[in-house]
Amino acid sequence: MAVCSKTVVTKKEIKAMKHFILKSAIAAGMFAISLPAQTVAPAPAPKAKIAQRKENQQDRIAQGVKSGQLTAGETAKLETKETKLNREMRTDRAAHGGKLTAAEKKQVNHQQNKLSNDIYKDKHNAAVQK
Repeated sequence: MAVCSKTVVTKKEIKAMKHFILKSAIAAGMFAISLPAQTVAPAPAPKAKIAQRKENQQDRIAQGVKSGQLTAGETAKLETKETKLNREMRTDRAAHGGKLTAAEKKQVNHQQNKLSNDIYKDKHNAAVQK
């Protein structure tokens, strides 16, 4: 036995559905507007990145001295390496109108990585301040 039922929708129900759809669309639009726009922060300029790393490494050295993890000799050696790197960057920038070339940036990054590893090794070896 097949049951077939017709659904009868009145004009009043159609009007109510339209109002519901319209109100839902307005609410969704207002919700979307109220959400903060997501912005992607641009990558820091290479100069700022290099300067920040330099500052972080100087802070790590200072912390090592303060905690006694670095001896006077280790500190002097690390400071000498850092001074040499800073002098080299100044010279390279002066030669290229205040900017580092891509190759120089790569070299500086490599040298900063090496210095960072040296700081770690010196802070975590058996030698301590007396």
